[in-house]
Amino acid sequence: MKKCISILIVLLIIVACSTTLQNIASANTASTSSKKISDTVRIANDSLEYEVIIIDNGFSTWLASRAYPRNYYSLQYLENKNYLYVTEWNNRVLQPQRYNPNLYEMSINYRPDIHYGYEVNYLIYNYMIYFQNTYKQKLWGNVPSR
Repeated sequence: MKKCISILIVLLIIVACSTTLQNIASANTASTSSKKISDTVRIANDSLEYEVIIIDNGFSTWLASRAYPRNYYSLQYLENKNYLYVTEWNNRVLQPQRYNPNLYEMSINYRPDIHYGYEVNYLIYNYMIYFQNTYKQKLWGNVPSR
C-alpha cells in the first residue's frame, strides 16, 4: 500500500471553468502543448482553460513502449471509452470504504459535451489501460492486455 502512496497513482485534472466555454478545440485556436517531465505527462490548452496532469512512475515508459500509436483509434472511440472509464473511476472515488482510496484519490472532471481533442483523449484512454493492467483493476468491459 505504501508503494501505491509513494507512486502517486494519478493526478488527472481537467479544469473546464471558463465563462465563455468553447465546445470544440480546433487546431487553429487551441494551443495544445504536451510536456514530459520525468514521469509526469502534462497537456494544457489555454483557450479551453483545461489541464491534464498524469503523474505515475512508469506511465511515460509504458506509453512509449506498449501503447498503440496515435491515430490507431478514432476520436469517437476514445471519447466513448473515456466516458465509461471515467464514470466508473468517479463512482469508485465516492466509495472509499469499498475501493482502495490510495488508488482512487480524486475524481476526474471529464465532460462529454466538451471536445478536448485527440491528444487529451488518447492520453486519458492509455492511462486508464495502463492503470487497469498495472494495478489489476477492471473499470469497464474488456481491458486490453499490453
